[in-house]
Amino acid sequence: MASSSPSPCPSSPLKDVIGDLDRGAFVSLLSKLIGESRYVQNNPPDLVPQEDRVARHVLDALLPLSTTPSGAGAGAGAGGPLIVSHVSYAEGRGNVIVEYPGTVPGRVVSFVGMHMDVVTADPRDWVFDPFSLGVEGDELRGRGTTDCLGHVALVTELMRRLGETKPKLKHSVVAVFIANEENSSVVGIGVDGLVKNGLLDKLKAGPLFWIDTADKQPCIGTGGMIPWTLKATGKLFHSGLAHKAINAMELEMEALKVIQTRFYKDFPPHPKETVYKFATPSTMKPTKWSYPGGGINQIPGECTISGDIRLTPFYSPTDVVKKLREYVDDINANIEKLDTRGPVSKYVLPDENIRGRLEINFDGDLMSGIACNLDSRGFQVLCKATKEVVGHVEPYSITGSLPLIRELQDEGFDVQTTGYGIMNTYHAKNEHCLFSDMCQGFQVFVSIISQLEEDINRQN
Repeated sequence: MASSSPSPCPSSPLKDVIGDLDRGAFVSLLSKLIGESRYVQNNPPDLVPQEDRVARHVLDALLPLSTTPSGAGAGAGAGGPLIVSHVSYAEGRGNVIVEYPGTVPGRVVSFVGMHMDVVTADPRDWVFDPFSLGVEGDELRGRGTTDCLGHVALVTELMRRLGETKPKLKHSVVAVFIANEENSSVVGIGVDGLVKNGLLDKLKAGPLFWIDTADKQPCIGTGGMIPWTLKATGKLFHSGLAHKAINAMELEMEALKVIQTRFYKDFPPHPKETVYKFATPSTMKPTKWSYPGGGINQIPGECTISGDIRLTPFYSPTDVVKKLREYVDDINANIEKLDTRGPVSKYVLPDENIRGRLEINFDGDLMSGIACNLDSRGFQVLCKATKEVVGHVEPYSITGSLPLIRELQDEGFDVQTTGYGIMNTYHAKNEHCLFSDMCQGFQVFVSIISQLEEDINRQN
């Protein structure tokens, strides 16, 4: 039952007021969200998500507890303290901002990043239906349970309980559910649009917790990502007359070896990677190989290798791109010096005035990693809450990439990241999470709010 007035004893622990995550309410809401996962797969141009299908369920849960007149689902006892906004920059692709107002201006804590789109899933590859919630004991199954509809449901339940119990808080608690996290080909319709239009400016006054990682520990660092394509052009010819050819495959392989060697010299393991416990340093890897095709008795005149660079946040992606272009220009200018293979292998045919050539391109946006501020109060309260609830705290960093959060940090937000799904099911077949992990996430959120409230009490 929703309380009609603030809790009578503001000094009592928030947990005593708000309680624990309600399994029935959480599973019921998550079932509705996973039921929409088929329609929020993000893989344009074929699959363009309609995040409003998820947003509708969030709004149905929270509008009855909001100041919004005639909210969806409003009825007897409707109306309450929540301030709810539905903000769209593209048809059917809205964001939801929910605020539980505090009593002290300028005091705020926010939970952001719970995105309402998912990656694709092919039911033929799964052992259960990815587009409907499966429940087996503690395990909750379906596309989005870990990334990130489980977190949408979790934070919705946090805001619902705040709206129902109406604890008297000095901090405003803000939740931001976002569109378009899983694909960067469209910009300005998710959290980037909200920031651009100043709708999140007030969140700079307090810690911002990005809820889209996993394994119940603070993720204090992520990697940048630079996609690259290296094309080699030689001269196609019969393999029995190798002296008349420029083998593009050999050129590509030798050139890539030089480029990688120079990359690792210029961007070695950084001393701060140890502090942030990065699992790996910066890396440059080939991941795809292609050529136009031809017979086994033909020396190829073209081939392409593609890959990515995962960059720890202590290096600049733009600096890396500049260096790689310099490497390629240098190889092209001195291609005669590149290692060859065999007595007639070569990259220049002087009699025909033909030189092998390399071209490097960077397709897509460059993504920067993040190193969270380890001196911030946000990090301190997250660590203490995690230790209290989970039993241990082990911050970690990975060179996997999260879009958008470095931009938030650069805009002045104190970004900390955590999440309560299961890391090895991220973007994977048979995605699932555990209800017990989500329960602990709920308790961590309550502890964070409580600690920040205690800060004000001590100051007074």
